[in-house]
Amino acid sequence: MPIDEEEDLGFTNQDTSYLLSYTRHLERQTRRLEKEKQVVEGERLRLQREVNNIRSELDRLRAPPLFAGTLVRYLGDNRALVKSSTGPQLVVNISRDVNPKDLQPNVTVAMNQRSFAIMEVLPKTHDPLIQAMEVDLKPKETYGDIGGLSKQIQEIREVVELPLKKPELFERVGVTPPKGILLHGPPGTGKTLLAKAVAHETNATFIRIIASELVQKFIGEGARLVREVFDFAIEHSPSIIFIDELDAIGSKRLEIATSGDREVQRTLMQLLSSMDGFEPRGNVRVIAATNRPDILDTALLRPGRFDRLIEVPPADEKGRREIFQVHLRGMNVADNIDFDYLVKESDGFSGAEIRNVCIEAGMFAIRSNRDQIIMMDFQKAFEKIRIERSRKGSPANFENFA
Repeated sequence: MPIDEEEDLGFTNQDTSYLLSYTRHLERQTRRLEKEKQVVEGERLRLQREVNNIRSELDRLRAPPLFAGTLVRYLGDNRALVKSSTGPQLVVNISRDVNPKDLQPNVTVAMNQRSFAIMEVLPKTHDPLIQAMEVDLKPKETYGDIGGLSKQIQEIREVVELPLKKPELFERVGVTPPKGILLHGPPGTGKTLLAKAVAHETNATFIRIIASELVQKFIGEGARLVREVFDFAIEHSPSIIFIDELDAIGSKRLEIATSGDREVQRTLMQLLSSMDGFEPRGNVRVIAATNRPDILDTALLRPGRFDRLIEVPPADEKGRREIFQVHLRGMNVADNIDFDYLVKESDGFSGAEIRNVCIEAGMFAIRSNRDQIIMMDFQKAFEKIRIERSRKGSPANFENFA
């Protein structure tokens, strides 16, 4: 009788099925372990990279600090003349990682502590105070928000806007446009408002300076700030520098002066040099405003610095009417408002005082729990403003300024 092969090997059908099932289980377990091995291997590589980064960071932190110096000139043959932060001038070698094209005079370089070799060229930085002077957001004021100064608006647009927007016109005619404008007049007549409108209408970088900010307690700091302001303006040209209250640093120089006066004079001399020095100023316009043009140094007023002097006088009857219309167009006023009365009663008022009249009239309407301004509110506002004017005194007289 023939013997079955499985029975000859001692396995039954049940044993064979079990072995096949167990084999498949081991294969699945092997594949799972291989996947886990790949994951662990990837994690090991990641951790190894992290360890390498930490080691390199530790090596960098342990490295000796680099000296900062100023490049005097590139000598060629992989050498340069630098002025170190400690004072002396040194002839040093240059690292192979430094591009010789970046080695321009007066750039700041980092030097090795031991060999003084130039390791890298440091980026040029500006004083944080200078960067804070840049007006990032354009003011809301436009030329349409200015009343009674149509002649002044036309002059400032010719000098500032036209050269920036259409320089080819000046090239064809062969005229060099003025680069400096001085706005002068009594307080509150709209000098700063004109500068805000220029900042809104042009796409130039607008830098606003309060002249008193340039007066520093350390010798030479004010002059350095002026120099950096103009460097910043040239780098970001086309640009407009607006100097408010120019008389804070631009007053006439005296032979007898205190140490503080001499520092102000140093700042003024740097301003004069920056406005009309040997180095080209590029596409940079300077606008200044002052209430006291009579005390300014004559060197500031000569052609080549402030080429155009624009007087911003108190508004006449037509101008006062336009100013009232500008300020009242957003207010809820009664239909029977007598503008002739407003213009007559505001004789001698500045634009800022007319704005104050409109605000006070609105406040009187609010006090009366009304949502509309009537003539009685304006009458009370004029009375209040006159009392305040009598307490403060009349504005300075600038009729003698030529």
